[in-house]
Amino acid sequence: MKLAGIVLIIIGVLALVYQGFSYTQTKKDVQIGSLEISHQEQHNVWIPPVVGGVCIVGGIAALAIGAGTKS
Repeated sequence: MKLAGIVLIIIGVLALVYQGFSYTQTKKDVQIGSLEISHQEQHNVWIPPVVGGVCIVGGIAALAIGAGTKS
């Protein structure tokens, strides 16, 4: 439970700092024999700050629950 809490806190902080990510996708337009024409599209994925906050709060709660139970 403690490990899950730490991971959630790290994910929440990264979500607040970066607020999203982008990736590039290559799409094939035409292929005639060995000739291939393609293009690349860049996509941006926005992560709302609320998601980062919820992950941090959830991570703190998981740490508190993990500290409350005896292993």
